[in-house]
Amino acid sequence: MVANVRFVTITFSLFVLLAILPGSFSAIPRKLALVKPEPIVLKYHKGELLKGNTTVNLLWYGKFTPSQRAIVVDFLKSLSPTGRRGPPPQTVASWWSTTQKYLGSPSTIAVGKQVSLNYPLGKELKDSQIQALTSKFSHVNTVNLVLTASDVAVEDFCMNSCGTHGWTRGSKGQKYAYAWVGNAVSQCPGECAWPFHRPIVGPQTPPLVAPNGDVGIDGLVINLATVLAGAVTNPFDGGYFQGPPTAPLEAVSACTGIFGSGAYPGFPGTVLVDKTTGASYNARGANGREYLLPAMWDPKTSTCKPLA
Repeated sequence: MVANVRFVTITFSLFVLLAILPGSFSAIPRKLALVKPEPIVLKYHKGELLKGNTTVNLLWYGKFTPSQRAIVVDFLKSLSPTGRRGPPPQTVASWWSTTQKYLGSPSTIAVGKQVSLNYPLGKELKDSQIQALTSKFSHVNTVNLVLTASDVAVEDFCMNSCGTHGWTRGSKGQKYAYAWVGNAVSQCPGECAWPFHRPIVGPQTPPLVAPNGDVGIDGLVINLATVLAGAVTNPFDGGYFQGPPTAPLEAVSACTGIFGSGAYPGFPGTVLVDKTTGASYNARGANGREYLLPAMWDPKTSTCKPLA
């Protein structure tokens, strides 16, 4: 079975300080300067994108409460609401609408089948097992998504990635996209649930209050947003990305750590705060939900575009 997996590490980024040394060993103080970052340009590599109607099938691996499932499903249903000419600002749909600028046509998301599994492969999974689990669904115009519970360890989880997406071929040889994201609350919340948890490195500023009251699942939504945007704009290695195909910067992973205006390493940016709960968010969704979503690279302006 042919497979291609891209690892997406979703943590806050750090600028690097360089000491610019003088030309001699005199007592002249060293000057500290910020490294000027390389411009972000996601090149289109002439391959297929997931456009039109795309179904996201969900496989829940392990224990998820009904409340946790509802948070995720409401997010997915908020991406492409029906019956509206255009998405209102500060909504999940307006965030997702940036994907339309990739080749100029929409990717309309619908929630498909949902399957729950009670640890049939144990609580330690390899990438190949994640891929095999996604084969249970249709392979036509889909992103087959595996979500793992907080007590499930997945290969490279918390070490190199918070979520992945890739592609493989079904039994009849057709290509299809798949993705995986895990609940990091018990294993690495400082890496994969920031900014709702203190980071493992960098400025130890107080974490934001999770908008749905669940640090693990609200963090999972951030990572899900990242891999899903990558899956539709670079599903089969020929879409939009910067860098090597095996470890690319994609639509959202190119904008790591940016959630609002004025973001810098360790500070997610200025976002909205719910007056009742004190929770931080930048997007409203279905059933009165609030979500904090990462910035997405805008191909029209070649900039990372946060909602707030």
